[in-house]
Amino acid sequence: MEQIKYVIKDNAGIHARPAGLLVKLAKEFESSITIEKDGKTADARKILAVMSLGAKKDDEITVKIDGNDAESAANKIKEFLENNL
Repeated sequence: MEQIKYVIKDNAGIHARPAGLLVKLAKEFESSITIEKDGKTADARKILAVMSLGAKKDDEITVKIDGNDAESAANKIKEFLENNL
């Protein structure tokens, strides 16, 4: 299992555009990908679940990736977070 901790830097937090792109990216991998914030968990493949976390600027999220392609998924998702959020 891979795990990424990330602090949101985007002033708008996780809003519709980056959430949609993140969901699209998550669907490219076999691995189970979840995002956690303040005890709430969301399936990274479902945009409404991701948006319901309400992640804002300076909030810390944890992305957990478990599966055969977890390492590859972790690398891509980390790069996405750094470039978009």
